[in-house]
Order: sequence, then structure tokens, then C-alpha cells
Amino acid sequence: MATVLFALFLLFAAINIGYFLAFFNFSGAATSEAKPVTFPVSVIVCAKNEAENLQNFLPSILEQDYPDFEVIVINDASADHTLDIIEEFQQLDPRIKIVNVVNNEAFWANKKYALTLGIKKAQNEHLIFTDADCAPQSIHWLRHMASGFSGEKSIVLGYGGYFQYKKSFINKLIRFETLLTAIQYFSYAKLGNPYMGVGRNLAYTSSQFYKMNGFASHLQVRSGDDDLFVNEAATNNNVVLCDHQESITRSVPKTSLSGWFRQKRRHASVAKFYKSRHKFLLGLFYASRLLFWVLLIILLVFKLYWPFTLGVLGLTLIIEGIVYFQSAKKLDEKDVIWIFPILEPFLILAQLGIFIANIISKPSHWK
Repeated sequence: MATVLFALFLLFAAINIGYFLAFFNFSGAATSEAKPVTFPVSVIVCAKNEAENLQNFLPSILEQDYPDFEVIVINDASADHTLDIIEEFQQLDPRIKIVNVVNNEAFWANKKYALTLGIKKAQNEHLIFTDADCAPQSIHWLRHMASGFSGEKSIVLGYGGYFQYKKSFINKLIRFETLLTAIQYFSYAKLGNPYMGVGRNLAYTSSQFYKMNGFASHLQVRSGDDDLFVNEAATNNNVVLCDHQESITRSVPKTSLSGWFRQKRRHASVAKFYKSRHKFLLGLFYASRLLFWVLLIILLVFKLYWPFTLGVLGLTLIIEGIVYFQSAKKLDEKDVIWIFPILEPFLILAQLGIFIANIISKPSHWK
């Protein structure tokens, strides 16, 4: 029995190492650079009860160093003063266009409906999306994202990170999970197999949107306006990565484990609608990570092949650490890397809990 357990441990370690060596290699590619583009773009921001965040972060969009852009701000049936704040900004800057979504029973709390109205309002072909609680980390954010559009490249994947809160374990866990997710979707896209993007920093053309009939194929799914759209529309030819540090946006993270857990439940609930090959590759990766740590604990607790077990653990952590460090350096998340051996098992447990919770009950709507 001990030999079987150790053999399984080696198998899952090999699978895990294989992913990091064969798939997760976007960080080795040259960083994307901004080009001298001047075509008009439309920035689309969907806001639901985001009055305070709009006050804090909308100026960072309006201050972008880009020659021609409009900002479509969607008030998605907010119960606070979101609409008042948008109107105040519009009086100061005519580039702001307002879409006011009222409560509609057929589309209650459906962000996709609100986004569709915003896209129809946009005057420009090239659309760049972010959230109301997001702030571009450079005045050149728009220039970098717009630079991705060229020829048949109609989808641009950006990195949407979270603000750093020092001395917060939850903050580091959230940002580590966000980094790992980015490593995956950037790397798969680089290999010609794109499967998702994040609405905090995403761009595509209106032609691509209408070609896919918008969100029609998954309109009944409350989440997934970003990753499900990319999963359906992206090909190995029409996607480009935008990973320069000046192209990063950062959002306000959850400050409690329960708040983050609810947020991730909504995000994870759409994975079952991914294409079969993506579900297989993602499922195998997460299963191998979970079983690797479970078998590691069993082997060490019962002192089975423990010197070899520790050696395999060390090799795995070294390989993972190199990939994490290179990626974190590229995406400006280096502070989470030093404790990734602690963050990784916590994240695996959280993901297992999310998986179980989503089987028991469906997560709530987007806000």
C-alpha cells in the first residue's frame, strides 16, 4: 500500500511539474509594447452601487494619455447615488456617455444585459472594458490595450490585479490566486488555446461582439460576461496578450475570507460552460494539485518514503517558484511569491470548498 501511495504521489507531482514546464511559460515571451495608435476607442464601465468607487477611480480613466476616446458608464439599476455621481462627471467631461438601466424583471441583476446596452451606445469599433472599482496603473493603459488590435486580432487580454494591503494574509491569498489565474489564461492563449479573460481589463471589437450574437449563448448564466464570451469567441488567431506593467489595472479586493469566497463561487460557477478541452485541462491541473498535497501529508504523517517525498516536494517547489517569480516580476506581484508554499495549500483548500459549495447550491447574482 505504501508503494502504491508513493507511486501515485510521483504521478501527480509529475503532472503538476509538467503543467509548469510545458504550459505555464507566458513569462518567457517578450513583454508587449505600446504602438503609436490613434484610432478612437470606447471605454465601457459597468457600475452597480459603485458611487464611492466611481469618485475614486473614474478620474484615472479620464486622465489617460490617448488622443480619442469616450467613456460609457453604465448605471446598472443602482440603489445608491451611482447615477448622480456619473452625471456630475459628465457635466465636467463631455467624453462621458451615460447608460441608465432601470429595474427590469426579465433581466434582474444581469450584468450582460447592462453591458449589451453599453456596447450599443458606444460609437467606436474598438471597445475596452474595466470595472467601476478598477484603476489603471498608468496613464498609458489605453494606449497599451489599443495597441493589441491589429489585422485579425480582435480580442485583447489584459491583467486585472488587486490593490496590495500590507500585513493582510487574505490580501496575499487573493492576489496569489489572481496571479495563478493570469499565468494560466495568458499561457494557454500564448500556446494558441485561449480560454478566458477578465472583465477588469479586457478589450474586443464590436464586430466580434455582434459576430457572436453578443452574450446570447450564455445569457441565462448570471456570470461569465468576460470569460464565457472569450471562451466562445477566442481562437488561436484572433487573440493577443497585453502584459506590460503599464497596461495593468488594479481593483479593490475583498477584505474578508467570506466575501472573497462568495465572489469566487460566482466566478467558478461558469467553468462548467467552458469548452470540453478547457474543462479537462483545468480540471486535471487542479485535481493533480489537490491530490499531490493530500498524498504528501499522508506520506509524511506515516513516514512512508519520507526522504524521497521531501525531495520530490523540494523539486516541485523549485520549479513552481521559478515560474511564479518570473510571472510575478512581469505582472508586479513579487511580494506574494516569498510565501507561495503556504498560500498554495490554503488556495487548494479554498477551491475545494468552493467546488463543494457550488454543488450544494447556486451562487447569487453579480452584485
